[in-house]
Amino acid sequence: MKACVGPEPDVESRGGRARRHRARGPRLHPFGLRTRLVLAFLLVAAVGCGTTAALTYRAARSAILEQTQNTAVSALRDQVEPLVISLPVNAHSLRDTVLAIAGQGKPRPWRVYAEYGTVRVSSTDRPTSSVITPELRARAQARPATPHGSFQRVVKNGTPYLTMAVPAVFRTHASEGTGQPTGLVFYAVMELDEEEANIEAMVTAARDGALPALAVALIPALVASRGVLRPVRELRHAARSMGRGRLDTRIHAKGSDELADLARTFNESAAELERSVAELRDAEARARRFASDVSHELRTPLAGMLAVTEVLDEDAGGLDSDTARAVRLISAETGKLAVLVEDLMEISRFDARAAELHTDEVDAADCVRKTLQHRHWTDPEQVVPYLEEGIRARLDPRRFDVVVANLVGNALRHGAAPVTVRLHAEGDELVTEVADRGPGIHPDVLPHVFDRFYKADQARTRSAGSGLGLAITLENVRLHGGTVRAANHPAGGAVFTVRMPL
Repeated sequence: MKACVGPEPDVESRGGRARRHRARGPRLHPFGLRTRLVLAFLLVAAVGCGTTAALTYRAARSAILEQTQNTAVSALRDQVEPLVISLPVNAHSLRDTVLAIAGQGKPRPWRVYAEYGTVRVSSTDRPTSSVITPELRARAQARPATPHGSFQRVVKNGTPYLTMAVPAVFRTHASEGTGQPTGLVFYAVMELDEEEANIEAMVTAARDGALPALAVALIPALVASRGVLRPVRELRHAARSMGRGRLDTRIHAKGSDELADLARTFNESAAELERSVAELRDAEARARRFASDVSHELRTPLAGMLAVTEVLDEDAGGLDSDTARAVRLISAETGKLAVLVEDLMEISRFDARAAELHTDEVDAADCVRKTLQHRHWTDPEQVVPYLEEGIRARLDPRRFDVVVANLVGNALRHGAAPVTVRLHAEGDELVTEVADRGPGIHPDVLPHVFDRFYKADQARTRSAGSGLGLAITLENVRLHGGTVRAANHPAGGAVFTVRMPL
């Protein structure tokens, strides 16, 4: 089909959808910018609290354990160094020594063990301890002449222990600072359950203190997010206001940060847009006035030309063939010009919001029949009406006549006969459907079917119509509060559907 016809989505629904969308207001975002800012702030606070707690725990744990083990090792060494050892060692006297050392345990009592060759003596009922590891024994025996001692922390059955080893030596006057090995090693075992309890208490205190810290951190997080989001909210409101047509909307920009720069950029863009839209509106208004003025001025001379061409048309039969063709061409083109002028004036009224409805309760089927009869579309091979009788609708008869005439005329010019006109009621709507048997509408044409002066074939510079018929149809349907759509019928041909409230 070569005509500028085709389906447009519900031509009134786009504005209605936009209004409904604006009426819904801003959408709620569960994970919006405010939530992300607060979460990021709390995450930083949590990481800071966790890092501080971990470092504090590590330092405090090392300090507590080092203090305990240094105190214990020094106390054991102070007990062992002044001992006078008689060799060979007597087990009975050695047990008295071990008990005496055990009684002087610091910071808490020890269990003391002594090993000399195969002799094993302890301050308990067991001669040896399973807590003392072979590693500690090896270190104690590797340097027996330097009684500085060795220690090791051991965990057995969930209980932490501090194990210490100090070898007993004797000194001679000849080697005052060295020592001679005696082969006797004293071991002491002390539980570290109190230190571990203190450390666990510190961990609990750090954990319990982190939660209030995060709660306190929530307050500056909310304050900071509010300060960041305030310009964003203002920008959102300003953008929505501009979307509603208030192009003089501006944002109060203060400060020198990125958000202030964004606000200034928005204001500059809004000012430029306001200037551009004002210029476009002025140009559009001038164009409308020009079209209206030109159309109005052309009506008077065209009326005279039409009267003359009608007379010439009647006398064309008595003229020679070339003159007769010229006369008929002038008559036809003058008629087209008259139609174009009338269409331009009509579309100018719509643009100026001057078009008015003069509704009356009419018989819809009778209106359609009158339209077809006045245009002489009564040949059943050309136009086939299927009209539901008895439908009473409140319409502007003149404008409804224009709607039906434009759709049927467009189908006859650019489609193929027969053209069917169906009229029926659906609920509270009057449905008028005009279909032809042509090749249908090309998909590229569909978005532009109701555009003014749009031509599906760009190479075609002349048209039997004004190019405004469907645009006028659209405006008349909108004026009634209805919708008009165009589509391709599955069996072929174009289908225009008009829906108006009854």
